[in-house]
Amino acid sequence: MRSLLALISCAFLLAASSAFAETRVFIIANQADGYGVDQCLARGEKCGAQIARTYCQSRDFAQASSYRRVDPDEITGSVPKTGANCSHGHCDEYVAITCQR
Repeated sequence: MRSLLALISCAFLLAASSAFAETRVFIIANQADGYGVDQCLARGEKCGAQIARTYCQSRDFAQASSYRRVDPDEITGSVPKTGANCSHGHCDEYVAITCQR
């Protein structure tokens, strides 16, 4: 009976630990590269899924659970603010990629 209880307890702990998988959000600069990759990520389009997954895998995560454009106002303190107006039509844009282990 004790071994059955121990087995059930271990199974419960393993299931609970997988429910708390590590998740991390990476904020990266959205740079126009001429290939449209940045727009796929920023617009959350299907074409960005492979890029986001590859980005996560390059950082030892298993998958990308989401990706989207981030407004600089959503980022607290880590991204320097540019002026209220964009100089020469160039504005800083960022993409958030959420990765999971």
